[in-house]
Amino acid sequence: MAGRYGPDHLNTALLIAAFVISLIWRLTGLRVLYILSLLLLLTALFRFLSRNITARRAENDRFLRFWWPARTKIIGFFSRHRARFNNFLICVKSRRTHKFFRCPSCKNILRVPRGKGRVQVTCPKCGERFIRRT
Repeated sequence: MAGRYGPDHLNTALLIAAFVISLIWRLTGLRVLYILSLLLLLTALFRFLSRNITARRAENDRFLRFWWPARTKIIGFFSRHRARFNNFLICVKSRRTHKFFRCPSCKNILRVPRGKGRVQVTCPKCGERFIRRT
């Protein structure tokens, strides 16, 4: 590998795209997708083994100028919705032992143990009290 370019961000993106397109090809059976995934794999292999380091670095720089702004928008979207996703995971994990209610005033998710009958639930966020059956 001495004198070869090696892996970079664009190669990784090409390999991931080839993998995703080959999975879609497997599901649909479209021959064009198979050819496209092979072309992406061959392009990644060519870039990986290339000796023209300056050209490959310039290609990677152009790709990163496009990719980093898109990446920050994607990460920003998921970080804004992280709390909702975490609440969903908590609900799924402890669904057998607890029942979940939404506060009528502030819409906060509250967790109450199952099998306690009718209980008065107090929201810790806004102080709203309401009665629910567990």
